[in-house]
Amino acid sequence: MSELQDIFKMHGEEYLQTRRFSKEQQKVFAAIQACRTSALGGHVETCDHCGNERIAYNSCRNRHCPKCQSVAKEEWIQKQSQSLLNIGYFHVVFTVPSELNPIFLHNKEALYGLLFRAASETLLELCSDKKYLGATPGFTAVLHTWSQDLSFHPHLHVIVTSGGLTDLGEWHHSRKSFFIPIRVLSRKFRGKFLYFLRRMQWQLAYRGFCADLRHSVLFGDFISSLYAKDWVTYCKPPFGSPSKVLEYIGRYTHRVAISNDRIKDVSGGKVTFSWRDYKAGNKIKKMVLPAVEFIRRFMLHVLPHGFRRIRHYGLLSPRNKAAKIKLCKRLTNTPVTSNEQKLSKLEMIKRIFGDDFNLCPVCKMGHMTRDSPRTITPTA
Repeated sequence: MSELQDIFKMHGEEYLQTRRFSKEQQKVFAAIQACRTSALGGHVETCDHCGNERIAYNSCRNRHCPKCQSVAKEEWIQKQSQSLLNIGYFHVVFTVPSELNPIFLHNKEALYGLLFRAASETLLELCSDKKYLGATPGFTAVLHTWSQDLSFHPHLHVIVTSGGLTDLGEWHHSRKSFFIPIRVLSRKFRGKFLYFLRRMQWQLAYRGFCADLRHSVLFGDFISSLYAKDWVTYCKPPFGSPSKVLEYIGRYTHRVAISNDRIKDVSGGKVTFSWRDYKAGNKIKKMVLPAVEFIRRFMLHVLPHGFRRIRHYGLLSPRNKAAKIKLCKRLTNTPVTSNEQKLSKLEMIKRIFGDDFNLCPVCKMGHMTRDSPRTITPTA
């Protein structure tokens, strides 16, 4: 089956004839092309039954690479499991109007950060109101920048505890349905985002379709038009069990713009991939794009260097986290797990790929091991 790596190798030069990569995009492009090839070196694996040998090349470990996220996801889930409470969790999604997309594209780091700030302050402020919860919840926010067809669509997925810790050190449970009216949540988020955006006006770059926003009058009119729109914010029902929460979160935290299994064909200068049409009842469809356009869309979602796309707030914020979680576990009757329950990396790989992930392809009886000290030097 074709992979993202194949598309880059087959059509990367064609793309570069008419477009340029940013510094971050160039690093992602090079990493994905080199992933699990001789360019990164590797090691020799030997069958413990028949002696068959094969070369296993190293992974690029780039966070945008679809082949390098499975183990990273399992490691992240295991770490977060220590903070999981025996309560319900809500899934809230914050989106911004598409009119903001041109500004986002030219100011990614600033506006992605603004998106996190507006959403987190909205939740913390409304949750502190006794009319809704009167307590501090814990929540994890994950940035996604794509839609199913790879178009640019920045939004946050936020997993929120169904309750929180009061100033008196008591636990307040929320209602079974989401405790903040969606209309209130949406308008508060809109107000905070646009307030901060107005304050950042002279710090932003305006190019292309948004070049006119350099003028104060036009920028003010633009902000007013955004106030007049209803911003899409919604919440899904609570999860069935805490164990499902982690698996669900993991699907979002380490997802890249497109996985290799969605790429169905690469031929004739075009890429065919599957996508889910939410407006047509979640129907799975196929989309065909010129390969150069496919690469352009994928590169829209490369994050600024060092940008944290997963952030924790409230009870899960780093400050005094261990003490807060210990108290919350006691108040919610959550069993305390020991560090002895942690999985090794080998156990994680078996969980992902099955017990026979390293079965010898020749004898079908032995397993490929890395006992050999021989390594493969990266090629130039």
